[in-house]
Amino acid sequence: MYYLYLLKCADKTLYAGITVDLARRLKEHNESKKGAKYTRARRPVKIVYAKIFRNRSAAAKAESRIKKLSRAEKLALIKTKTEKRFGS
Repeated sequence: MYYLYLLKCADKTLYAGITVDLARRLKEHNESKKGAKYTRARRPVKIVYAKIFRNRSAAAKAESRIKKLSRAEKLALIKTKTEKRFGS
């Protein structure tokens, strides 16, 4: 399984990525040099959106689509998913 995730950085910017281990990747973004260069300067980061995919190809295609969205569209996606998950 692959995870597509969106991070919210300390400066309120958003970062998209894919991984097979979400907890490990979050730790890397926050604590090690293995985190993306972009997020290293914007720590701490937190996961605000995640979706599971069966294979890397599907996850990468979804990541590409999300990266093309405007900030407002990304925030709407996050809000919609959060409301569904928490029943707001």
